[in-house]
Amino acid sequence: MYDTLIAFHTLELIQESLNKICLRFSGISCSDDFLMSESGMMKLDSICMKLTAIGESIKNDSISGNSMETRDGYT
Repeated sequence: MYDTLIAFHTLELIQESLNKICLRFSGISCSDDFLMSESGMMKLDSICMKLTAIGESIKNDSISGNSMETRDGYT
């Protein structure tokens, strides 16, 4: 059986990442806001990195202990 404490911790980390993404989106009113300054580009980079990390967590299915790579032939 998969450790539920690890699952809850993983969900908490995902929630923290989503909160940071929302915080970093504050002050952004259109996509050009990311491209008009160096700080906008840094925000875009950090948001993309957080989204990638969340996607990897879900892909590896660390919440239930299963990997998508072993299910249904997905890689």
